[in-house]
Amino acid sequence: MTCIFAACSKTAISTANIPLNSSGTADSIAKVDTLPSFYSPTGVALDGAGNIYVADYGNDLIRKITSAGIVSTVAGTGIPGSLNGAVAIASFNQPKGIAVDASGNIYIADAGNNVIRKITAGTVSTLAGSDSTGMADGPPATATFFGPAGVTLDAANNVYVADAGNNLIRMVSPAGNVTTLAGLNGEFSNPTGVAINSSGTLFVANYLGNNILQVNSAGVVNPFAGNGQPGSVNGPAAAAGFYFPNSVATDGAGNVYVSDEVNNLIRKITPGGTVSTLAGSGVAGAADSTGTAASFNGPAGLAVDASGNVYVADSNNNLIRKITQAGVVTTIAGTGAAGAKNGMVLARRKKVLVMAANKQLNIWYKPKVN
Repeated sequence: MTCIFAACSKTAISTANIPLNSSGTADSIAKVDTLPSFYSPTGVALDGAGNIYVADYGNDLIRKITSAGIVSTVAGTGIPGSLNGAVAIASFNQPKGIAVDASGNIYIADAGNNVIRKITAGTVSTLAGSDSTGMADGPPATATFFGPAGVTLDAANNVYVADAGNNLIRMVSPAGNVTTLAGLNGEFSNPTGVAINSSGTLFVANYLGNNILQVNSAGVVNPFAGNGQPGSVNGPAAAAGFYFPNSVATDGAGNVYVSDEVNNLIRKITPGGTVSTLAGSGVAGAADSTGTAASFNGPAGLAVDASGNVYVADSNNNLIRKITQAGVVTTIAGTGAAGAKNGMVLARRKKVLVMAANKQLNIWYKPKVN
């Protein structure tokens, strides 16, 4: 789910009642309102213990899924705001990108507030940004952003920001000082995702440009994949097609993964420059299966674990999904209905969940305004 800034709004999702199963027995039904749920999740990140952190955009919350399958709220009240302080009283406004450092600190691109937030030791603070729209570099309190979207971290805990509304890639030091790394020459068009590899090269999901760009440590921008035209063609990177690529992630082998939003696909780009489809049929849906038999609906944030499994914030489905290197897709958490329930996700596998087929889904991208 990606907004082109100043052209997006949240809309309530309606669902029909959940019916009984074919035998007519209520005890075999896992009701939507009793299981953990999300509302348009847009970002995912992993810590060293295998916990998944979720930027729950529609709920204005930061959520956590433990390796044991328990969903909880890390921070936020669920009411849009910009209050810092203890996680139980702090507030967010359209959190989009999320990253976690080796010490367990959490960094959030708080898009609606135009700031970068940090959660450490149970306290939310503003790392950088003044809660006003702009592109000023400088100290934390005077620097400005415009709809920051994706975030990633290097080994020194510098935060790299896809500053979507400004068409820039920014860098935030651990002390919160902001500089512009790339984009002043007009290379980007609504960049929404950013990831870094082990050599320090950044990869950028250039959303409206329908391509993936790479940025070196000196801020030099070069094409990486995509011909710039909407499409879904696989093959050599320069000829491949994407349609509003939303987010990117990298693995230890140097592969780059792309959430191809409008195509409803998860794509893979090898270090040698070959683009393929890891999973997704290209038709909106929520099917768990393998490769092109699986389906997504508006996939957004991505994260990759040490084993090469890819985690997806399946935004329009209100789900968190997992893809193995073999392309096997499963649902980690979420019911498909919008909500903010916490609890144990394992119940979803033990019960039959019957969803209404006529759920009204949101479209979060808008045409570019000239």
